[in-house]
Amino acid sequence: MSDDPKPVQLPAFESPVCPVPLPHNEQIVLGHGSGGKMTHDLIRQIFLAAFDNPVLRAGDDAASLEIAEGCLAISTDSHVVSPLFFPGGDIGRLAVCGTVNDVAMLGARPLYLTASFILEEGLPLSTLERVVASMKAAAEEAGVQIVAGDTKVVEKGKADGMYITTTGVGLRRPGRLIGGAQARPGDVVVLSGPIGDHGIAVLSARGELGFETDLQSDVAPLNRLIQVMLDAAPDLHVLRDPTRGGLATTLNEIARQSGCGLVIHEAAIPIRPAVLAACEMLGFDPLYVANEGKVVAIVPADEADALLEAMRRTRYGEEATLIGQVTADPPGRVLLRTAIGATRILDMLAGEMLPRIC
Repeated sequence: MSDDPKPVQLPAFESPVCPVPLPHNEQIVLGHGSGGKMTHDLIRQIFLAAFDNPVLRAGDDAASLEIAEGCLAISTDSHVVSPLFFPGGDIGRLAVCGTVNDVAMLGARPLYLTASFILEEGLPLSTLERVVASMKAAAEEAGVQIVAGDTKVVEKGKADGMYITTTGVGLRRPGRLIGGAQARPGDVVVLSGPIGDHGIAVLSARGELGFETDLQSDVAPLNRLIQVMLDAAPDLHVLRDPTRGGLATTLNEIARQSGCGLVIHEAAIPIRPAVLAACEMLGFDPLYVANEGKVVAIVPADEADALLEAMRRTRYGEEATLIGQVTADPPGRVLLRTAIGATRILDMLAGEMLPRIC
């Protein structure tokens, strides 16, 4: 009998590599945020397919951009709107337009965006594809490229479907200083169109109005309108989009930045009847309801006619109107001349009237 031990028979393995995870083609799962193959597949199949350009295609951790000499304008914004889809828009269009507009309000020409996605486990991939397609369309309308981004996935119940953060980079015209501090006594205040559409449209999509409305959100990229305005009014002083906090809060920001007073005529402010009806029923003041496709401009009085004429020839400025004047007194305050001839102080929004509207 031999003393040599018998060789141990090990079980046979077809491959030492772990099996490939089951495909997930209908919903977001935690693996999509792992940084591995599933993340790369998601980027390639959805994000790169929609936003494809040479900068993004390079696949680096940051975008390398070449721009002409000039001043950069940079803005970043997070979007947590609920619901994700609402009449006239969705979180994707909102994310692109909101950041494009913030850059444009400095008189800059938006060039590039980055986009960061927080996705909730269980989110249907069809929902993500629909949002990304909307972002693509909005970016094409604005003439910008989405050149970098990031994706994270959190557990079910932790993100309400999807959050998006976008950062925008633009080029500002040399020697052109535009901002809230530039308002001067004698200037006039111009508004591009009716206010309150976005906030009420989002609220109606939640089923919280108690009646049906055909209101559509005004969410839109305003950069092309802004370029027309800059050409028409060479000495334009202030541009601001009245988003959260509405028109009243935006006017107060400008008054405080400039140290000037603003006198606004209530009867001159355009508001759609459906917005007025909803606000009256809910006890809201439409001057504090959010907008996502309107611009307030402050210009010297002698440029107002040319500015209004140019704005009214554009898609997003057809209903532009003059709503007030800049005064020396009261410094840092906004006064509202009411429809019945009285005057009251129009203050900044104190709290959150409509949460999750952008």
